[in-house]
Amino acid sequence: MKNAILVLRENRDLMSDTEKEIADYILESPKQVAEMNIQELARQTFASTSTIYRMCCKMGFKGYKEFSKSLIYEIAAQNQYKKIGEKEIRKADSIEDIIEKVTYKNVVSLEDTKNLIDPVVLSQCLELITNSKSVLLFGIGASFCAAKDAYLKFLRINKPCVINEDWHSQLLQARNSRPDDVAIVFSYSGETVEMLDCMKAMRENHTPIIAITRFVRSPVTKLATHNLYIAANESLFRSGAMASRISQLNIIDIIYTAYANSQYDYSMEQLSRTHIEKQEQEEKTELKSRPTHWKRRPVGG
Repeated sequence: MKNAILVLRENRDLMSDTEKEIADYILESPKQVAEMNIQELARQTFASTSTIYRMCCKMGFKGYKEFSKSLIYEIAAQNQYKKIGEKEIRKADSIEDIIEKVTYKNVVSLEDTKNLIDPVVLSQCLELITNSKSVLLFGIGASFCAAKDAYLKFLRINKPCVINEDWHSQLLQARNSRPDDVAIVFSYSGETVEMLDCMKAMRENHTPIIAITRFVRSPVTKLATHNLYIAANESLFRSGAMASRISQLNIIDIIYTAYANSQYDYSMEQLSRTHIEKQEQEEKTELKSRPTHWKRRPVGG
């Protein structure tokens, strides 16, 4: 289910003056609006029901009823969000408290991210990846971890992909991109200067770009061909980028699984062929590390 309040805020700048007044009224009094039908909302905002209906459709809802259901769900979820403030890490927290709070924030972040995923946009991204000559991956800092995870996953099923660890190499990678490639850019903030430079270079090369970023209007969302949004409720330790990293990894898991499933037989063959028997490899390593004169003592010897 779409996040009604987030979608409303995101689309407000694109609305007409009348629609903006309706949006502002909803954002100021979401609980009251959740209890109204479309006629009551029209009376309160001095607008027509058709205007409200069109506004809801523009935001991706099937009509006011679906928007209202999403709003009701969002208000119910707000009780959970209030707990987030109570679950900030504090100096006096025990190990048990830390386990509870970190896990809680990650779960909330994953649930919010699920509600932000648009299946239509995801399908378009999968089509780009499927038809691309190569997948180019971009990210720095904590976002690089998600990009590297994507690289390893695509490598298993033999989808050509490229990743470079330092930003200068990523910029060269961007400048050498082609229209038949597809780029996946990771930037939680949506304002990472290095990623913006790479995206501008790829736009000049007409390379399609998939951005994995938070749900706000940002320079990254404007440059991307498609946006896959993540939610994150970062804690006091924001520099650790904990919840946002979990959300990014979750998006990658979804993309990878959907892509592999679209080519099921080939993917299963590749997964089987590229499987590495870890136990057998560990035993060989252990034998090599033993001294040549080593002998097993007989039991009781």
